[in-house]
Amino acid sequence: MRQAAIHKSMTPLEWGLLLALSVLWGGSFFFNGVAVQELPTVTVVVGRVALAAVILWMAMVFMGVRMPTGRRVWQAFLAMGVLNNVVPFTLIVWGQTHIASGLAAILNATTPLFTVIVAHGLTTDEKMTGGRLLGVLVGLIGVAVMIGIDAVGDLGADTLAQVACVAAGLSYAFAGVFGRRFRALGVAPMATGQVTASSVILLPVMLVVDQPWTLPVPGMTTLGALMGLAALSTALAYVLYFRILATAGATNLLLVTFLIPVSASVLGILFLDETLLSRHLMGMAAIGAGLAAVDGRPARAIAAWVARRRRRAAPSR
Repeated sequence: MRQAAIHKSMTPLEWGLLLALSVLWGGSFFFNGVAVQELPTVTVVVGRVALAAVILWMAMVFMGVRMPTGRRVWQAFLAMGVLNNVVPFTLIVWGQTHIASGLAAILNATTPLFTVIVAHGLTTDEKMTGGRLLGVLVGLIGVAVMIGIDAVGDLGADTLAQVACVAAGLSYAFAGVFGRRFRALGVAPMATGQVTASSVILLPVMLVVDQPWTLPVPGMTTLGALMGLAALSTALAYVLYFRILATAGATNLLLVTFLIPVSASVLGILFLDETLLSRHLMGMAAIGAGLAAVDGRPARAIAAWVARRRRRAAPSR
């Protein structure tokens, strides 16, 4: 089968899908913020991955797609589920019991910065460059600005929650590098396998830690948030993610990182009465600058503009 061509410049359809994906993933922070008001952390995460697994399995049956059955493939799904779902989802949801959803999304936007570092150490073809190193340093300064200098002397729950959201970004970075091996196994990094493995891992943890049968029955708003997490921010989001990746490539897909904190912050301010401090906005700007340096496109655009100006200014012969 012929592989779809990668578009260096995204089409209007791809831009639309990218914006939709940013709203879906930004919405996950909003849904988390609603769900944690009535449910404990692990129960929220299990609700997300288990419901998403059911939805994706039903979609596969409807489309006649078969799931790989090899032992090595499912070992990889288990590892990917831990790195891409179990660890980051749990850290973020717990973090949102103490900090605003918009701030959690901003801190989690450090994922590409950590990916540069992890890829440099664990791969042979994605080594650090000067521009990427600068981007990582600027982005990490942004994280430090948001967490605040005062937090060093007072490690309260809010500070640990912010650290948890940053650690989730590091876990996503390892997942991104680990996911490269699915190509060698001859399968795509299928979301169905990830969320199924995550459900198998987390279900017994939830039964022991949260004992959900002892909890009050959650309201319709909370149940709706769980369904939104599973159906929209997980199942549908993964479908859009792989669709964009197939035709626009990973570099263009990285742009979603700029947009997720915006949608998460807007939803939190509008519906959860959240506020962001000036240092949070300053840190977000620094992270954005760091991501721009990692991506390299702003620098290339400026260089191309300067080159065009020079050509126009050059005397004709």
